Amino acid sequence: MTKISVLGAEISYFQQDESDYISLTDMVRTLENGLSLIEKWLRNKNTIEFLGIWEEMYNPRFNSPEFEGIKNQAGLNRFILSVKQWVQKTNAKGIMAKAGKYGGTYAHKDIAFEFASWISPQFKLYLIKEFQRLKDEEKKQLGWDIKRNLAKINYRIHTEAIKEHLVPPELTKEQISLVYALEADVLNMALFGMTAKDWRDKNRDKKGNIRDEANIAQLICLSNLENINALYIGESMPQSQRLIRLNHVAINQMKLLSEDKAVSTLEPQHKALP
Repeated sequence: MTKISVLGAEISYFQQDESDYISLTDMVRTLENGLSLIEKWLRNKNTIEFLGIWEEMYNPRFNSPEFEGIKNQAGLNRFILSVKQWVQKTNAKGIMAKAGKYGGTYAHKDIAFEFASWISPQFKLYLIKEFQRLKDEEKKQLGWDIKRNLAKINYRIHTEAIKEHLVPPELTKEQISLVYALEADVLNMALFGMTAKDWRDKNRDKKGNIRDEANIAQLICLSNLENINALYIGESMPQSQRLIRLNHVAINQMKLLSEDKAVSTLEPQHKALP
């Protein structure tokens, strides 16, 4: 359960079946007689028509005949309809009543925005703005998660190849670490044209390392280079020859990746890892 703040109101939302559901209860919690507004909104004939159209568009199990009966009754003085009754009678999925700690009435974002508009056009606009900001943040975080995972995808394959073919027995831990570092710099030279130390010497004001500053295309390429280098190591190819070949691979891949629109959409707005 996630919360967003809109004009002083803390509003919960959650995801179900890849859809976002926003709390209508939270929207009206700070208003006088707020909870009764949801019931009043449900009694409105235009609301029933909107809910029915939404369900018919997105819910193949929606009970349309039952909906027609409810729609015909909507607007009459004696007409009463709760969220639970609506769901039970029509098998609706766009709006629901939840119990428990975060209980209340929740609706799919399409319906929640419609309810917000009924409350206040200003509230609706601020809700959409804040909700979009949160989704942008989630997308950005997804981009960083992808970057982190890409950097780790072939790490074990690469280090195991180094361990098996390049690390002689009976070395100290410090000596073994040096071998790994040297091999890491083979990839750094092939892709970035400098070693980790070279980068640190030129960027003393920055935290992290050369790979933290890589963009998404470079990290994809780096992941591929780790795999290729592991194969070259297994073939006992000399390091100097591996470096030349890996550099050619990096040049070709970066030309393709830098022009790939699908890759660019994963690139966060800034480069420094959090």
